[in-house]
Amino acid sequence: MQFSKSTGNALHALIHLAHSDRGQHVGIKELSSSLGVSDSYLSKIMSKLRQDGIVRASTGASGGYELARPADRISFLDVIQVIEGRQQLYECLNANAHHHPLAEAAEWSEEEESGHPESKDCLVKKVMNGAELQMQSYLRAHTIQWVLDHASPGSIRGGNGE
Repeated sequence: MQFSKSTGNALHALIHLAHSDRGQHVGIKELSSSLGVSDSYLSKIMSKLRQDGIVRASTGASGGYELARPADRISFLDVIQVIEGRQQLYECLNANAHHHPLAEAAEWSEEEESGHPESKDCLVKKVMNGAELQMQSYLRAHTIQWVLDHASPGSIRGGNGE
């Protein structure tokens, strides 16, 4: 499993915005330069973040981007779901997984007893879903502010004239 470069760039851009002076808009040129990516590429990422209410954009000479909510209310999970999508990470594609002897012997949930044979879970999917829930919980607990609070001095590029 690997997150896209867009997710990494979105997180770094948000850290840059959170680290800049409060109320100061950061232009796309400054952001893209600090990340080493093109303006047009980063604009697409920032547009997704704006549409989801994570950043605000303003136009004009002093325009640019700022966080739309406090950094401690923007979790890594929020950003990942905006950029990567909200789909499940694992889909059981083994057609025989539901007919495996172990699956037949497993206890059925109320949903499975309701007469929906297609709802019998793939045994591998049960493990993968558990792992995904733990990862989501971890990512939900870590915010942009958490990164700022745990960064060593000088480890965050940009912002405040650095």
